[in-house]
Amino acid sequence: MLRESGAARGAIYHHFPGGKSQLVAEAATDNGNEVRALLAQLPAESPAGVVRGFLALIRPVVQESAGGSGCAVAAAAMASSAHNHDSLHSAAAVAIGSWIGELAAHELASSLVTILEGAHVLARATGGIDRFDETSRAVTALVEHRYGR
Repeated sequence: MLRESGAARGAIYHHFPGGKSQLVAEAATDNGNEVRALLAQLPAESPAGVVRGFLALIRPVVQESAGGSGCAVAAAAMASSAHNHDSLHSAAAVAIGSWIGELAAHELASSLVTILEGAHVLARATGGIDRFDETSRAVTALVEHRYGR
């Protein structure tokens, strides 16, 4: 971050006196708010429509994960357990809770968020999104079978 911004190390600590954990927590909070806003725009005409819209929305993000990017919320969750940082745990929990809350009208809310976070991990580990595409097809077929198109 220092290299990209050209800022001096002291400037970073001036803006983030809590150090790296504060920086990660704020990134997770911002990422959480961005994702929640996108989820609010999903079409809600049917459960299958929500699932198709959700999967289309997250596919480019999963593709970025395959290339080495990641989810700030997942990073905060993992760092919180590894380093016992309550602020990171809280930021991750609030973000994920807001996503589930945004999708709460749909009984699949938790499942969709689980697909998103699991897709990040698999894409990062495999360097591709084949497993995501496979899961997307299966979930779409199951939802369409259960609820109709």
